[in-house]
Amino acid sequence: MKSTGTAEYGNKNIKLGLWSEYKEGDASNYRKAMVRGKIQMKRIENATNRQVTFSKRRNGLLKKAFELSVLCESEVAVIIFSQKGRVYEFSSSGMQKTIDQYLKYKKEVLANKPEAEECMQSKCMQHDMANMVKEIESIEVSQRKLLGNDLGSCGVDELVNIGGQLERSLRSIRARKAQLFKEQIEQLKAEEKLLLEENAKLSLKASARQKGATHNSQSSHRSEIETELFIGPTERRFF
Repeated sequence: MKSTGTAEYGNKNIKLGLWSEYKEGDASNYRKAMVRGKIQMKRIENATNRQVTFSKRRNGLLKKAFELSVLCESEVAVIIFSQKGRVYEFSSSGMQKTIDQYLKYKKEVLANKPEAEECMQSKCMQHDMANMVKEIESIEVSQRKLLGNDLGSCGVDELVNIGGQLERSLRSIRARKAQLFKEQIEQLKAEEKLLLEENAKLSLKASARQKGATHNSQSSHRSEIETELFIGPTERRFF
């Protein structure tokens, strides 16, 4: 049994068939077609094959659109542009009417979009706040138990888990403490080395100054002795 409808391809009206039953041969061909391998979804390089595939797929799409409009009593519109710019279209109740209805729908959606977004954001914020409150409560309970409080409701496994956490925390604290002590010791050793170097430099400078002062003192003493040797009492001569 076969029912037919019409679809507009450009300026032509072509009859579309809706099969409710398959003949035995048609069903066999249908099963064979379903067994074929998957088609790779990429551009067909051969121009002839590409045009043949376009024609077949176009007719199949328009046929499915017609069947959907008849079977489900829905308003369907399809517009197809070929590679050369040719238009193929189908509309169950008039293309312009469907387009106007679509534009009206989009306008209403855009008008209601801010309210919908605000409502969605508010719900998301409430959900996030509820999750944060739960996390804070869980952290506070864990903290009290780690401090040794509210342990009456804990079972053996939970107590073992808390003990393990405390041991791991102590190991981490001790390791960090040892690292800080080591860094401080290394810093003090470096400062000690700098101080020793500065002390050595100051000692050298002091020794050099002391030698210079001793040398100057000896030179002055020698000059005084020589002056006394040359300067003596005046001779008195009587004529």
